[in-house]
Amino acid sequence: MPTIAEIKARLRIPVIGAPMFIVSTPKLVIAQCKAGVVGSFPALNARPAEMLDTWLTEIKDALKRHDDENPDRPSAPFAVNQIVHRSNDRLMHDLEACVKHEVPIVICSLGAREDVYQAIHSYGGIVLHDVINDFFARKAIEKGADGLIPVAAGAGGHAGVQSPFALVQEIREWFSGPVALSGCIARGQSVLAAEAMGADFGYIGSAFIATEEANADGAYKQGIVDGYADDIVYTNYFSGVHGNYLKPSIRNAGLDPENLPDADPSKMDFKSAGEGAKKVWKDIWGCGQGIGAVKEVVSTAAFVDRLESEYNEAKARICGN
Repeated sequence: MPTIAEIKARLRIPVIGAPMFIVSTPKLVIAQCKAGVVGSFPALNARPAEMLDTWLTEIKDALKRHDDENPDRPSAPFAVNQIVHRSNDRLMHDLEACVKHEVPIVICSLGAREDVYQAIHSYGGIVLHDVINDFFARKAIEKGADGLIPVAAGAGGHAGVQSPFALVQEIREWFSGPVALSGCIARGQSVLAAEAMGADFGYIGSAFIATEEANADGAYKQGIVDGYADDIVYTNYFSGVHGNYLKPSIRNAGLDPENLPDADPSKMDFKSAGEGAKKVWKDIWGCGQGIGAVKEVVSTAAFVDRLESEYNEAKARICGN
């Protein structure tokens, strides 16, 4: 199992691209890894289920070609997100594919299971588990996760409500392993701030939607470019789990983003939206509060270039160089 130092040594900047439903496909993942940050995608994006094997082969082959052609600039490792919630009837199938392809990093969400972690550990893979508070963080580590992704207030999609300062602070009181902070990170300065708070990586999602390689509608990408924090609403209406979404997409679906009813969490389902709404994630656009930093749709490589430049400038300024 590689160490955090070994993983960071392969990155241009300590960033993990968050897995985004529908948006993250091999095209984006490959571009992220070639650009020098961890790329990831949800296993459920590969449909039908048999497509997951094809996607993993495509990603591995593309990154191997890149590494062979660029020995001095190897690609970053990639990750696959597994939804561990009981509503995911594909979990075992998708987990077998991850084991077969020895996926370097697996990101688990919505459930902590020892058997899932053990399967990834069987070939030396790393398990990161996303959490919204200290209680779930402790539970994940007790079950055998290697690291944590604290999903703080303002993060895109399913997110918590705690300040990143409070969340990382509490976790670091007892946990010294890998931590990737999620929540409103869209600039290199924010990645450095995450490190200063005690995280090992910045976890970036929404800003990658506004890249050329993202599998998102043009209007969705432009919505990211045009949007600000005030354009985000936090609701559990669409999937039974609270998350952040772009208000314009909710209005386009014929709903009032300011007056959405609460959903029944016991009926959480990742295949459909709340009653009367269009299918969640396809027409209702998940998005975080940090999008004010996104000013145009660019290539993934150009976005990572900007992140690295901002990160280095901020680091030099703080260090007085």
